[in-house]
Amino acid sequence: MLKPSFPIVTDRLLLRPFTADDLEAVHAFERLPEVARFLYWEPRDLEASRAFLDKRMARVALQEEGDVLDMAVTLRESGQLIGQVLLIWTSRQHQQGEIGYVLHPYFHGRGYAPEAAVEMLRLGFEELGLHRIVGRLDGRNAASARVLEKLGMRKEAHLVENERVKGEWCDEVIYAMLSREWVSRRR
Repeated sequence: MLKPSFPIVTDRLLLRPFTADDLEAVHAFERLPEVARFLYWEPRDLEASRAFLDKRMARVALQEEGDVLDMAVTLRESGQLIGQVLLIWTSRQHQQGEIGYVLHPYFHGRGYAPEAAVEMLRLGFEELGLHRIVGRLDGRNAASARVLEKLGMRKEAHLVENERVKGEWCDEVIYAMLSREWVSRRR
């Protein structure tokens, strides 16, 4: 089980649970076609953002396989919400997890995604005791691949046209890191 102490503080960010007050900031990026482009969902209207925000607000701990820890990514100096980061506990038996992140495009290219995502790796390996964590992405999403590479994750697979997403066949790329690789990287 994992129930982090919030907020999680990095050099420039605070990671914290979502609140109802986050709706406007969340909708500001979820409504954008460029944000939804490589994700499973279409740009969201305000009501869809509200519904997903309600789910996120409840995702504050990992108690069993399948649970999601979903955190708001905010700027440390201003408190401005700029995106989300998550950790999914995908298998108890095999000690597996998955990380993900979505940032408002205005904040792309500044190193915020790896700064937030490295905390998901830390939580998964050091606090939940996972053996392996993956990051999965649409094969066309080069920016997300760069984030995972900056984290030290290695490309394990490129699955050609393995999923039909939004009416088209898409490639999926899988990056991964093992706990021993995490330990070596941290030294």
